[in-house]
Amino acid sequence: MIRFWKIDSIENQGVEGLQFQNHFALTIKSRLYMDRAKQSNLFVLKLIHTLIWLFFNVVLFYMAYAVVVNKIDKYVWIGIGLILLEGIVLLIFGRMCPLTVLARKYSDSTKDNFDIFLPNWLARHNKLIYTTLFVVICILLAFRLHGK
Repeated sequence: MIRFWKIDSIENQGVEGLQFQNHFALTIKSRLYMDRAKQSNLFVLKLIHTLIWLFFNVVLFYMAYAVVVNKIDKYVWIGIGLILLEGIVLLIFGRMCPLTVLARKYSDSTKDNFDIFLPNWLARHNKLIYTTLFVVICILLAFRLHGK
């Protein structure tokens, strides 16, 4: 148990003083436990968020590869559907990932990467970078399909 004062320093206060000390120590201990629980939950959310981000990177880069080498198959269309579905979810949540909204419960950080294992600059510009990449892929796909 965490002790902040020596017992002999509150002996003159009797049992009430000891109860206050134990209550105070337990309150601090429970706060420390809650902070660890929040950090643990935030870590799990960051990990899940990063894995989802990696998944969508694989989807986008497969789509880019397929369009460049003119191998348009069902996976390109599935990828477009997944990216559009992600866009709808982001619009529903006010242009924020639902995991970011959930992670706000566990952190009051103002950093852009508080909820994902990415450099801060990439987390800040993530939507712009990947939306631009998706639009370029769709334009190239349109040229490929129009050329057939």
